[in-house]
Amino acid sequence: MNRFRPAAVLFDLDGTLVDSAPDLTTAVNRSLADIDRPALTEDQVCAWIGNGARRLVARALAGRRDITAEPPATDAALARFFVHYHDCLHEGSRLYPGVRDGLERLQAMGLPMGVVTNKPAAFTTPLMASLGIAGYFGVAVSGDTLDVKKPDPAPLIHAAGQLGVAIEDCLYVGDSDADRAAAEAAGSPLVRVPYGYPGDDAIFADHPAAMTLTVDQLAVGLAEPRKVL
Repeated sequence: MNRFRPAAVLFDLDGTLVDSAPDLTTAVNRSLADIDRPALTEDQVCAWIGNGARRLVARALAGRRDITAEPPATDAALARFFVHYHDCLHEGSRLYPGVRDGLERLQAMGLPMGVVTNKPAAFTTPLMASLGIAGYFGVAVSGDTLDVKKPDPAPLIHAAGQLGVAIEDCLYVGDSDADRAAAEAAGSPLVRVPYGYPGDDAIFADHPAAMTLTVDQLAVGLAEPRKVL
């Protein structure tokens, strides 16, 4: 990413802007309780976030991250999960430290911003509104906006197009391997936040080219005159 200054910044949502693990854990455990399955810890659920709700539910049913096939009960469990998540969507979810300050600074610079998430739009929109961040973004591409979602690059490319910016001129900020793969395929430089969810830590260790910054650190750096990444 030598000598790169973005024309726009795109962000993942869960694990990047918002720590939604408490409410995702609640919804998963209520879904498991419906079928008399034992509850999971938040740490377990955190390790399984990053590839959309369906994969999260399938992993919860299987009890592990690496699955080659979905458990037979995935469809029914996913339907229950959506009902429960709707009921607890913003009970415990919160912005990561420095996110609001960073978004304020980027907005003041006039940088267009967007969100690209695998979360369904029915949850993306109210969650962003409840946390008071919807107004920072010119576009929000959810997991069901297109026929594909990350790690496919199409959602990033679509978001850039909605902002009127070429995807190669966008910076993408995320925390998961789906984010890394989508940005790489789209030709967009990637910044990884140093928090988020731990499931893909080993994969990022194999890709040291991804710069690690918090949202406010990124904003402060880009606010410096002639600053490039």
